[in-house]
Amino acid sequence: MLHARPVYVAAVDLSSSEEFLELTKSALQAALEALAPGSLFGLVTFSHKIGLYDVQRPIPVVKNVFVHQDTEGILPIELEDVMPLLQFLAPVETCKDRITSALETLRPITSWERTPGAGQVLDGMLMGGRGFGAAMEALCNYFGSEYGNTFALARVFAFLSGPPDYGPGQLDTRRYGEQYASKGEDADCALLPEQTPFYKDLAAVAVQAGVCVDIFAVTNEYTDLAYLKFLSIESDGSLFLYANTDDSTLPQDIRPYTFNCVLRLRTSTEFKPGHSYGHFFPDPQYENVQHIICCDSFATYAYDFDFTNNVGFSRHSSELPIVQIAFQYAVVVPPRKSRHSLKRRLRIRTLQYGTAQNINDLYDSVDPEPVLSLLVHNVCLLSFHLFQTFILASLEQGVREGRMLLHDWLVILTAKYNEAFKHIQYKNGSSSITAQMDVTFSQCPQLQPLPHLVYALHCIHFQSALEPSSLHHAIFPMLTSYSTPDKQAYPRHSLSRAALISSGSPIFFLDAFTTLIAFYSSTADPSLPFPPPNDSVISSEARDDATVLEYYLIEEQDLDGSGLTSVMGFVSFLEDIPQSVLEYMK
Repeated sequence: MLHARPVYVAAVDLSSSEEFLELTKSALQAALEALAPGSLFGLVTFSHKIGLYDVQRPIPVVKNVFVHQDTEGILPIELEDVMPLLQFLAPVETCKDRITSALETLRPITSWERTPGAGQVLDGMLMGGRGFGAAMEALCNYFGSEYGNTFALARVFAFLSGPPDYGPGQLDTRRYGEQYASKGEDADCALLPEQTPFYKDLAAVAVQAGVCVDIFAVTNEYTDLAYLKFLSIESDGSLFLYANTDDSTLPQDIRPYTFNCVLRLRTSTEFKPGHSYGHFFPDPQYENVQHIICCDSFATYAYDFDFTNNVGFSRHSSELPIVQIAFQYAVVVPPRKSRHSLKRRLRIRTLQYGTAQNINDLYDSVDPEPVLSLLVHNVCLLSFHLFQTFILASLEQGVREGRMLLHDWLVILTAKYNEAFKHIQYKNGSSSITAQMDVTFSQCPQLQPLPHLVYALHCIHFQSALEPSSLHHAIFPMLTSYSTPDKQAYPRHSLSRAALISSGSPIFFLDAFTTLIAFYSSTADPSLPFPPPNDSVISSEARDDATVLEYYLIEEQDLDGSGLTSVMGFVSFLEDIPQSVLEYMK
């Protein structure tokens, strides 16, 4: 049993709007209700100054430290000297109402509140007053001195309404557009060089101090998140971007979690873990042991495996391959003698797998969603290596290389499949087609989703942090039809207008992970309730706009700039595969 307590800190951007702060308050109110008793909570604000709130008093008190404008960012006084940590951190179970009262006092910083030189008004917007980097650095130092004593882990919810533009870690976002427009380049395709290693260095400090940072950015202006992300991702946090407050899902995105996690993977002797993918970092001493600062129910970790020899799994061995996963974590337990505690828990899962006796067994055992997840991770890894190698190259080059990798992977899979099913044979050292090549994997249902998923990866942005089922819907949405709001007609349709016209179903429901759409066709009976009732099978935010659904009919979209022959739609994409397969088989 540990007596340290988990800490949650809300860091709120006051160089923002009323709408932004209202959204942030709603999110924090929802988070407060979800926090376990025994947790500690702190509220800090940042602009051209850092504000620490004492919420343990009947009336909240805030003490401010002003941030120097230069990038050195040395505060005139340490936060510990402004307010002792135990005064700043309030028990959630006794101070929830006072925390709520403190949240209600948050107001945007106005121009007259700023010190001379702390900002300027440009095109009606306040610039030069968002000291995000100074606040994060000060918080890491604040908690670092007490690590292992006062708290088990600190999780910082950082709410950001625009780019950091003041003090240490400030980013010059005006370079986006200006730097390349003068050269006749497209700013949307340009890969900007790194401005500062500040956030990458700060991430290492956060990890050392046991601080996890989640960044919630609500902005439609260029914010250089490519470099801010290091602070969140490398500290096992998450980075969320919302274009505006109206469409934000911020309150739902603050989730409970476990912390101080350790993940160990062991295998039987015939094979071993290869690459690992996920927001964790390896143990410096022990092999195949990963440390995770915090973990929620959506966190996903993936591994490649390699054979340890050229024999692989022996067909004659009576021992089946084994994978053992050990996961250790900490949770808050109910109080004893009025004192909450943490308890370390250990979960061990031992899995035994059969081995495929032939290629058909192998194909039949494929699970397309984890395969998709590993493909995305590998494409992201390739893009990262290209980024390091061609730091000043166009971002389009990395996207093109990723598409070519996916295309080649599908070609090789299609070739091996058709060879196994005798659709391809060799004559005089060359390959030829003995029958119509099967590019849809008609004889193997488990492989059939893969061409659609690879095609979809050509069309939309790569995503790597989702678990496999969610990733499937985010990359290739699921379109289902219903005869009534409570009766399903068909479980899956192609993403095309033909599906909407030919199926005869009056209602369609599309699941694109972050977007759920209920669409009523023009032939639907007027007596059908619209939007679908909350207690019906279809319970979602319906939109009276067909163009929203048409955006997701990606099987009809053009693909260009991929490094492949320009094709139109999914059918044409498949028609290109046989020729590529024959070229591969030469």
